[in-house]
Amino acid sequence: MYADRMEKPPSAARRRELIVELASRTGLASVEELAEQFGISPSTIRRDLARLHADGRLARTYGGAIPAVAHPESSLRERLQESTAQKTAVSARAAELIDDGEVLLFDGGSTVLQLAHAVHDRGPLTVVTAALHTMQALSSAPGVVVECLGGRLRTMSDSMVGPIAEAALERMTFDKVFLGADGVDAQRGICEADREQARLKELMVRASDEVVVLADSSKLGIAPFHAWTRLGEDWTLITDDGATNKQLLPFSDAGVHVIIAAAATINPDTD
Repeated sequence: MYADRMEKPPSAARRRELIVELASRTGLASVEELAEQFGISPSTIRRDLARLHADGRLARTYGGAIPAVAHPESSLRERLQESTAQKTAVSARAAELIDDGEVLLFDGGSTVLQLAHAVHDRGPLTVVTAALHTMQALSSAPGVVVECLGGRLRTMSDSMVGPIAEAALERMTFDKVFLGADGVDAQRGICEADREQARLKELMVRASDEVVVLADSSKLGIAPFHAWTRLGEDWTLITDDGATNKQLLPFSDAGVHVIIAAAATINPDTD
């Protein structure tokens, strides 16, 4: 405890940084524990927690706080190196659902990017997307018309978000939307790290005749973050053959159309 030491207590700004670090390590930090740790009053700690909550760095709980993001979000570059065989299989199976002449909406994410590569030589197609990496992947596709949703660039996902993208979606309709996910729950829908990104997905769902979620088996039934996109009653999940019966049963029970892609036959070096 700082009160029992001869060292100078940290400044208020430094103290708040230390509170975030402590909450991240322990998963939970109570007001009493923090007050004892820093040798200050519980009311001062409560003001610190309120400030950190307002800044989006901690989530308040009864009597304490937890990290606002329980699991650090991976960047797109990092996700491109994960589960490559599974994502290749899922995206290849998704491409089989696409008919020539359709107007499609492509979400961001590494698996949807693989889908963009899979349809590069197809056409005629129109692909509308907020994802810069998808635009680049399809920029040389001879039979694909690419349209861009505007907005603010979210660098972690390399995609556009915000009111400009949302306004564009409210004026368009699509034959199919292909959505990526940080996690997928049969009842709650798609789990996302960012609320604006979750909101944009919700508008994508509303604007599309068919909703297809691309999620490798590692994403099923997990909720690493606290922002959600509801998917409604009629949607399709494409995952890989590494999914267990326990993972798949909630989706079947919810009436979700599940398609299993055979990742075992895919060479990860080919993507």
